[in-house]
Amino acid sequence: MLWRFATLLFLAASAFAQKPSFTVGWSVYAGWTPYHYMNKSGILRKWADKYGIAIKVQRFDYAPSLDAFVAKNIDACTMTNMEALDMPAASGVPTTAILVGDYSNGNDALLVRGGLQLKDLAGKKMLLVEKTVSEYLFDRAMTINGLRDQIKRVRMINTSDSDIATAFIGDTSASAVVTWKPMVSQIAKQKGVTSLFNSSQIPGEILDLTVVRTDVLARPDGAGQKFAKALTGAWYEMLAQMKDDKVLAGIAEGSQDTVASYKEQLSTTKMFYSPKEAADFGASADLKAKMALVRQFCFEHGLLGANTKAVDDVAIRYPDGTVQGKSDRVRLVFDVSYMQLAAQGKL
Repeated sequence: MLWRFATLLFLAASAFAQKPSFTVGWSVYAGWTPYHYMNKSGILRKWADKYGIAIKVQRFDYAPSLDAFVAKNIDACTMTNMEALDMPAASGVPTTAILVGDYSNGNDALLVRGGLQLKDLAGKKMLLVEKTVSEYLFDRAMTINGLRDQIKRVRMINTSDSDIATAFIGDTSASAVVTWKPMVSQIAKQKGVTSLFNSSQIPGEILDLTVVRTDVLARPDGAGQKFAKALTGAWYEMLAQMKDDKVLAGIAEGSQDTVASYKEQLSTTKMFYSPKEAADFGASADLKAKMALVRQFCFEHGLLGANTKAVDDVAIRYPDGTVQGKSDRVRLVFDVSYMQLAAQGKL
């Protein structure tokens, strides 16, 4: 009897080991921290089991998560629309956005100390995570206020998101900082710190996505499609529970926040709780207009790769089949089909 039991255990272990396995990376942000709870609560495992796959969850600082994605060390990652375009494009890694989670509606902000105004920032030291939407937000702030010619005169200091709050608070020689919540909230509490510009002034331009490498989705065994469906199913099950304070506490734990702090972050996040609402936005003309701005910014700042000689050399394909840029140079795809399946109850 013992050998039979041992054999069954071996077969069960072998079956699990043979499951297609995928890894999704996330970093601290109101719209991404739910992955912590999705993993801890078993929601993600339930959906992975439904599709006969295994899904691992890994937390990163933001920039290292992008590096891991383009290095193909992880299969999916939470990132903004800008990084979904520029990081993979510059590294030759075609990417597909399968979940439009939210847009920043005040979470990202430009903060200053000492009563400075935008016109005063030339020559001043500013902390931010370079080559991310923080740089985009600053560019938009200056451009909208007619100060674009002064952007290059600001001394930008690349600072990790995990260090940026303590770095700015502790370094009084830094006059400005661009970051996102919860770091924004921490910094804003400091005496003499004020906000000059935030993402609510450019609604829908900083989108928070879950993206998958396009080659993963195209796996011939179909496992990549199952991975996307499992992520989507788990995501909307998670969102449906976010009215419960116990669930919010479990999510907040992922960023060592209180429920009150996490709710404050959500108040400046336009969450797409409904898969239909998310899919509709992902298929909208408005999205195309926002992405045209983002793509142009990335090109002008040399973020699309050294070999990119024109903005159209990096293209985006939308759900209706239209392409911004050269059709043979698509590097980012918006695919709303998984969200539509969720909306139709077909996952």
